[in-house]
Amino acid sequence: MGYTIAQKIIKAHLLSGEMTVGSEVGLKIDQTLTQDATGTMAYLEFEAIGVPRVKTEKSVAYIDHNTLQTGFENADDHRFIQSVCKKHGIYFSRPGNGICHQVHLERFGKPGKTLIGSDSHTPTGGGIGMLAIGAGGLDVAVAMGGGAYYIQMPKMVRINLTGKLQPWVSAKDIILEVLRIMSVKGGVGKIIEYGGEGVKTLTVPERATITNMGAELGATTSVFPSDEITREFMKAQGREEDWTELYSDEDAVFDEVINIDLSKLVPMAACPHSPDNVKTIEEIGPQKIDQVCIGSCTNSSYLDLMRVAAILKGKTVHPDVSLAIAPGSKQVYNMLARNGALADIIEAGARILECACGPCIGMGQSPNSKGISLRTFNRNFEGRSGTRDGQIYLVSPETAAASAIAGVFTDPRTLGEAVDIPLPAKFDYNDNMVAAPAPVEEMDSVEVLRGPNIKPYPKTEPLADNINVRCSLKVGDNITTDHIMPAGAKILPLRSNIPAISEHCFTVCDKDFPMRAKAYGGSIIIGGVNYGQGSSREHAALAPLYLGIKAVVVKSFARIHRANLINAGILPLTFENETDYDNINEGDELSLPSIRKMISDGRTRLLLVNKTQGKEIPVLCELSGRTKDIILAGGLLDYTKHHG
Repeated sequence: MGYTIAQKIIKAHLLSGEMTVGSEVGLKIDQTLTQDATGTMAYLEFEAIGVPRVKTEKSVAYIDHNTLQTGFENADDHRFIQSVCKKHGIYFSRPGNGICHQVHLERFGKPGKTLIGSDSHTPTGGGIGMLAIGAGGLDVAVAMGGGAYYIQMPKMVRINLTGKLQPWVSAKDIILEVLRIMSVKGGVGKIIEYGGEGVKTLTVPERATITNMGAELGATTSVFPSDEITREFMKAQGREEDWTELYSDEDAVFDEVINIDLSKLVPMAACPHSPDNVKTIEEIGPQKIDQVCIGSCTNSSYLDLMRVAAILKGKTVHPDVSLAIAPGSKQVYNMLARNGALADIIEAGARILECACGPCIGMGQSPNSKGISLRTFNRNFEGRSGTRDGQIYLVSPETAAASAIAGVFTDPRTLGEAVDIPLPAKFDYNDNMVAAPAPVEEMDSVEVLRGPNIKPYPKTEPLADNINVRCSLKVGDNITTDHIMPAGAKILPLRSNIPAISEHCFTVCDKDFPMRAKAYGGSIIIGGVNYGQGSSREHAALAPLYLGIKAVVVKSFARIHRANLINAGILPLTFENETDYDNINEGDELSLPSIRKMISDGRTRLLLVNKTQGKEIPVLCELSGRTKDIILAGGLLDYTKHHG
């Protein structure tokens, strides 16, 4: 029996475990990336581990999230990260160089290599045949220190692409179709591999759009073959020597196969407030819009923005629409400036933003109240834009540009003959905005610079013998990390200050939660299906840890958030019978008797006692030997200190 692409990479990097679905495997990690919203904490954790210099082949820190500097906090974090990078062997991508996933794809990614990043859209690297996985910052810190990265061996899903896209239909429409078919939880525990003759019709930037937004499926990652198209892209980036051919074997076995005929796809949009709430532009109709934002790590490539420029050329943005455009990298920005496309965009009335995440994480350009905003981004969770009642639709760059001109939802196929933008034979690459670390002989003399907003990792302690607490919060299905730990310009600057940021924990669901949790001293959160979907931000576990959360009991977890809870020493429990969700209310007194002994003994079925209602509720605690030991130790940091 042959191997899939992902299985080949996993096999080549396997440090522990067996490649059977559901069992834990430990992987050697070749590359890591961080961004500044998660990076400060990741590097504080790396320092705590005590390894003097990273042991990966390449680790890169990017400044792309917290670039709006309304106070000293973000600037201090950037200075801290830069000094840590210089001292400990990490490359530093300066503010303005671009979004981590776009730049990493252009300049550092290598087919067949493993990459983990403290950002959930790290799977973008799958567009060139990497095994690229989003993870919590502490997992990244451990990998930088030479430790293995552990996952449950996923199932393999093949998405077989046939045919060719119609004019004006794009890669964004492909991934929207996949989301329509699979849903935001359909990829949990799976790796998505794209194959078939249709793959040959897609450029690397188009493939990267698809793997990037594959994160919204809940998938471990997504991957494309590394073929001649990949080779041409890397050659154009001056990195042909980094290319390796990589395909799945003809007799590889997949757990699931989905067939998509590209020729039948039409322009689509993900409607509020979920990436899988997909309709065609024709179904939505010519509804009035207020704002258009083009960019993000999903759709800010040279090809994307050249198509936008061609649509906007000689036109004017509708007077009722605000159009903002953010190039994904300095490389893209430079090339648009040199060939005149940037002038076409500006002349049409677009507002040009810096090469950063910006509006995607609510960092500026929030829409007006109840405003309809078309965005080429990857998430449209309620409130993520910075406007609580904003109506956010996710669309392709072509649909976004056509609609910005018309002032209403517009199918780009109405524009006439499609523009043909070829991939450049040579990109304009210049890595002058990437600072190399200090040589080994100079690292000891480098001072790490810390600002007053940078606080230590929250206090942890081993798992208690018994847990007797109250339920401090009960929430429903599809709770995202944006619900748990919101982003935005007001909150993101507090990412390195857990005591301060915890004051905002869950406030989009219940403004009194932080105060109530602190008053209880210790408590348990109850949730529904797919709890913790979305961003990899470990702050969605660290803030609850600081507020005294001992366990989270839900119907099901999203992969990265469950791992982050374990890393923080918070028990991740699931209802054996989902109907028992109805047998717990906020404020109920709950007990997990003899919990430490039961976890130590390897018990997976536990009893949660609701003392208030006099009920015993069976819950599942499915931990491997390693994750069991992490929970007993009080979290991954304590475990790593004692076990190396």
